[in-house]
Amino acid sequence: MTRTWSTPATVVLLGWLAAASLAIATLVADDNAGRLLIGLATLLVAYLAAFASLARPRLSADANGLVVRGFASRTQLPWHEVKVKLQTTRRLGREQQTLELDADDRLVVLTRLDLGADPEEVAGVLHALRP
Repeated sequence: MTRTWSTPATVVLLGWLAAASLAIATLVADDNAGRLLIGLATLLVAYLAAFASLARPRLSADANGLVVRGFASRTQLPWHEVKVKLQTTRRLGREQQTLELDADDRLVVLTRLDLGADPEEVAGVLHALRP
């Protein structure tokens, strides 16, 4: 059984709508400095929306291991190479959990936005899938 996690489609759609709105704002801006700043914000939001669109599903897991997708790559991590850890940090008075996949030569950190689910729940599913 393969399980997958990715950024929710509604969030990706909102990102593309924000990029389109910023592009229109760039065109109607009447000063060059404002046009430059809004144009840079447009590029950043469009990049983030493109990443969320192309890196779907962000994480896949089955009996053989994990697959983590990036912009143009797929990284396959066999179960024997990866440690699944749940990391809790406190920022701005709030606790935030991330899922850490620690392999031999890389560390992948996934947030709630990357997974579209609570990292603690995903960690539980991954531990249950691990042979």
